[in-house]
Amino acid sequence: MARSTSTPALRRDRVAPRVSRWLRIGIPSLLVLIWVVGGSIGGPFFGKVDEVATNDQSSFLPQSADATRVSERLTDFTGGDTIPALIVAETTDGTALSDAQLTALKTLATAAAELEGVEGEASPPVVSEDGQAAQIFLPLDSSGEVREVVEAARTLVASDVPAGVQAWVTGPAGFTADLVKGFLGIDGLLLIVALGAVFVILVVVYRSPLLPILVLLTSVFALCVALLTVWWLAFAGIVVLNGQVQGILFILVIGAATDYALLYVARFREAIGAGDKRWDATIRAWKGAVEPILASGGTVIAGLLCLLLSDLATNRALGPIASIGIAFAVLSALTFLPALLALFGRAAFWPFLPKAGATDLPDDLTAPVRGLWPRQARFVARRARPVWIVCTVVLLAACAGLTQLRADGVPSSDLVLGASEARDGQAALAEHFPGGSGSPAYVLVAEDRAATAVEVLDRASGIDSVAVLSTDATGGQAPVQAVDGSLVTTAFGPPGTPAPAPTVSDGQVLLAATLADTADSAAADDTVRQLRVDLANALGEGTALVGGVTATDIDSIDTSIRDRTLIIPIVLAVILLILMALLRSIVAPVLLIGTVILSFGAALGVSALVFNGPLDFPGADPSVPLYGFVFLVALGVDYNIFLMSRVREESLAHGTRSGILRGLVATGGVITSAGLVLAATFAALGVIPILFLAQLAFIVAFGVLLDTFVVRSLLVPALAYDLGSAIWWPSKLWRRDRAQPATGASAGRGASNGQPATRGSARRLDT
Repeated sequence: MARSTSTPALRRDRVAPRVSRWLRIGIPSLLVLIWVVGGSIGGPFFGKVDEVATNDQSSFLPQSADATRVSERLTDFTGGDTIPALIVAETTDGTALSDAQLTALKTLATAAAELEGVEGEASPPVVSEDGQAAQIFLPLDSSGEVREVVEAARTLVASDVPAGVQAWVTGPAGFTADLVKGFLGIDGLLLIVALGAVFVILVVVYRSPLLPILVLLTSVFALCVALLTVWWLAFAGIVVLNGQVQGILFILVIGAATDYALLYVARFREAIGAGDKRWDATIRAWKGAVEPILASGGTVIAGLLCLLLSDLATNRALGPIASIGIAFAVLSALTFLPALLALFGRAAFWPFLPKAGATDLPDDLTAPVRGLWPRQARFVARRARPVWIVCTVVLLAACAGLTQLRADGVPSSDLVLGASEARDGQAALAEHFPGGSGSPAYVLVAEDRAATAVEVLDRASGIDSVAVLSTDATGGQAPVQAVDGSLVTTAFGPPGTPAPAPTVSDGQVLLAATLADTADSAAADDTVRQLRVDLANALGEGTALVGGVTATDIDSIDTSIRDRTLIIPIVLAVILLILMALLRSIVAPVLLIGTVILSFGAALGVSALVFNGPLDFPGADPSVPLYGFVFLVALGVDYNIFLMSRVREESLAHGTRSGILRGLVATGGVITSAGLVLAATFAALGVIPILFLAQLAFIVAFGVLLDTFVVRSLLVPALAYDLGSAIWWPSKLWRRDRAQPATGASAGRGASNGQPATRGSARRLDT
């Protein structure tokens, strides 16, 4: 079988300009030194992320929602920036609390109030109507380490709870502590699992002990420098960093940097295999890899920056932070890795060193071929139309699962997978008290209209009781009622105790309505939604603002749905324009975007069936499809770019259909390896016991594998081969191929004008 002496990229400019030996050693050494210094400075910041990261609720609030505006005013009425914790205690035998047990609980409340991080006094134990349980309100400083204070309170409760009583620390502070605890594995466990999985895959792919280390160093140093940059931006208050964003940043940088590194290594290996020396191979590999890597990185960055259009703080934070990570991944793959390979040369591939001609492509794919990807190319050439039709039908069938996707929000108590003391305590609280105890709905209203607002709240079926915020009242709240248009508070304590005055700020008061149902339940959502309508009807639109935990959940869900409706089409348009600029075509980018959308729909459909079936998840956050779309589309287009940029390069020399087959053979291995690496890194997110990250891990990992083994290996090559040179319309390449006459039965020459191969050539492709 005849073989060409080199790939098209390697035939051009065979001899690179001569560069002195000192520069050939000095330039790579300097680049390596710069990255080592940057990585050494950034590495220690992994242990300092907690200093600038926040996992409190404010980092997830929608910017313009009513709940956010109420949250920003809470400190004006409470006298401090606090988050409530609830100590819930119940008897183990179902009997009423005894006097001795109540006395012990009062002592416990006093001791809890003395813990560092507790603001003000704890409330006395409030006994339930059945007498079997009590709750203690504990205000915590929300600007401090909430998790540490909650853990201290839980330790105290475990040691001081009276005999015959079991107790939990729950409430908003308890859920925040459990959420923060779930993110603790990001710095250690997540990185270890992700890097370990990538290393194993690279060892299998390259069968070399050194090259996988060089590729991993590319990813690790990119992450170190990216984290260093993000840390200082977060320290300066320019970006908001939380556990969710941090975990995605780590995985995205490792996966993307490794993918870009694999593309460069493939080009470098081709050059070494063609007999080039280290410096010449470096120059040729860099020239061949720079355009697709820059285009791929630019596509991902463009998609991520579209998240700035979101109204959710955590989405807006992810956009620039992840973009910084991708930028350093691109920079590392185009500077640090080339410098390392320029220094190590052929030795990086030991013990399986590339041999001259080992990476050449056959001039005539109609001849018998060996190897997986040449055989794949021959199969695509023989059955192009049936292949892309079958792939499309299968993917459309998988998309049917989208009807089962429940992405309309989940209770905050289900955000943490596995054990959760806050969730257990909330369940106990709901058995003995109104479900919304400790997580009231706040109503911010003008003082002169507060009485009307109280009347509306009293009539609401889902409201158990109403109080007004008062700094003079025990626990910060005083029971309130409306009488003859006036606001009347009720005194705490023995008869004769003066009633506290409501706290007034800017002519407004803050009412606290205890919900009858658990604050994160669907019933509570319905109550708050109806309450907003009733207040607007009674007081006028925008006169009363409703906030609190339930309102925040509602506003976050509504904003997430709005975001995905707005951002998804914009991401598609941006990526389409980038592909058009890269491929100098209209037809090819439109087809590629279509395959990406089809692949995403199939991945989401299958994920919905898995979430509802084997994994039995309670639902999904509305932002899960948006994140999955941004990552799958942006990263999936990476593989389109890897494939089609090489196809275009080969088509310029051999014609479209031959170029498609050659591009598939040349990129099949690197795309498969990159897909396995990216799937493994995103799957590592599953080790973090957070529902959102677990779902995102499955969607992206499965979607990437679907992209790798079906879309990029079968659907796109078969569809492009069936269309021929029409995919380049209206570029010069399309006009050139159209103008050239058919030149016989050779697949390479016969494809140059975009016409189908003759019956004889097709028969030879099947050999």
